[in-house]
Amino acid sequence: MAHRLFAALLITAMAAASGARAQETTSTVRPSKTRLTADELAIWNDASFQRQFALSYIAETDIEPRVTLLERETLEEVMKLIAADDLDKAAQLLEKRLGEKKRPDRPERKSLFGSPRENDESDESVSAVFDYTLANVYFQQEKLDKAAAAYQAAVAKHPKFRRAWKNLGMILVRQGEFSKALPALTRVLELGGCDALSYGLLGFAYASTDNHLAAESAYRMAILLDTATLDWKMGLARSLFKQRRFAEAVALCDELLKTQPDKADLWMLQASAYVGMNQPLKAAEIYEIIGQLGKATGESLNMLGDIYVNEKLYDMAVSTYMQAMEKQEKGTADRFVRAAKVLTANGALDPAQRLIERIESHYAGQLKAEEQKDLLKLRARIAVARGSDAEEVRILEQIVELDPLDGEALILLGQHSGRTGNVEKAVFYYERAAAIENFEADAKVRHAQLLAGQGKYKEALPLLRRAQEIKPRDNVQKYLDQIERVAKTR
Repeated sequence: MAHRLFAALLITAMAAASGARAQETTSTVRPSKTRLTADELAIWNDASFQRQFALSYIAETDIEPRVTLLERETLEEVMKLIAADDLDKAAQLLEKRLGEKKRPDRPERKSLFGSPRENDESDESVSAVFDYTLANVYFQQEKLDKAAAAYQAAVAKHPKFRRAWKNLGMILVRQGEFSKALPALTRVLELGGCDALSYGLLGFAYASTDNHLAAESAYRMAILLDTATLDWKMGLARSLFKQRRFAEAVALCDELLKTQPDKADLWMLQASAYVGMNQPLKAAEIYEIIGQLGKATGESLNMLGDIYVNEKLYDMAVSTYMQAMEKQEKGTADRFVRAAKVLTANGALDPAQRLIERIESHYAGQLKAEEQKDLLKLRARIAVARGSDAEEVRILEQIVELDPLDGEALILLGQHSGRTGNVEKAVFYYERAAAIENFEADAKVRHAQLLAGQGKYKEALPLLRRAQEIKPRDNVQKYLDQIERVAKTR
């Protein structure tokens, strides 16, 4: 049925080129594979867009090539094929017609207005109509690459072909080719096609290439011409946010949420704007609202957890991070490991341990070696903070077993051995750590401190000097100076 509507529309278009009045109708364009999200694709399925695409078959003869009598016959045949739902044969016929070369025996070609073709209406100029029609057929067949190429052929032959420029711009946006879409959509405006859809798509293309000031201007024009479409207002809000005009973004979101209270994207954008305005608790309220709407995502929950950590609401943070784990697909645990590090550094030992245990159980068998090491180190620090030396040693030995070249764990084992009076074992760990390039300086300083504690100042000096050669530090230099003075008095 859709194809019959297209056929009727094009026949009407050819009548319009002869001076008849165009009739309005609607049609649909089939969905296709695209790089855009479901929300971003909503505009393509909108009834007004479908109507505008259908109307794109109608010629605008003041800026576009006229249709000759012979071309009209071919197009009528093409539209019969489309009406019969035979798009393949329609495309083949157009491809054949485009492949034909001008023959000497071909009858004189006249425009639909009856006059012989002028010099500026060459064979190539006229054939642009066929390129355009073929592109529309390809568009309906979901052959976006072929459609784009055919639209490009049409505008190359007839540079003022506004409908072709517009549909080319639409296809390039659909394909995520935003830099290429910009000149096509701009050309539409230059040729007088100042409609809301062209401005809106131009705004989206500018936003996708990080030109948010230009995107703002385009979205404002789209809204001026079409106040009903939410996509343009959402695009404007995002462009304001990207320009760090957070208060304006919040105000616009407030206005839109009055009529779209269930729109999770709006709530998310407003929450991010409040974070930008340094109002984290206000943002947290909005993230909670998103959860109440049943639209919380792993990302929104992670953001809420981060806010709770910064506000020192550690138990609430851990509960939120645990919800986030359940929401998002299992992948890397890096975000949660970082959160556990922050909790441990802030002395929130019990919440940190709960989070570590959940990470280990949720990602059982999937943790990367580095993530496993990080979690073991956190467990070791928690054990030290709680005065559990035996637990600390057990964990550090696990780390070294997992990675024999973990200099940090070797140094910590050396420190533990030194505290418990096992000097020989401490020296063994420090020397192992010193053999690892990135840890040599720190290991030699720790070794020197151990020797100085035993009164072996002269033996400590070469270790400290070497450490300063590798990694000069003011505090180590002061310690070295002190050891040198003491060594001279002995």
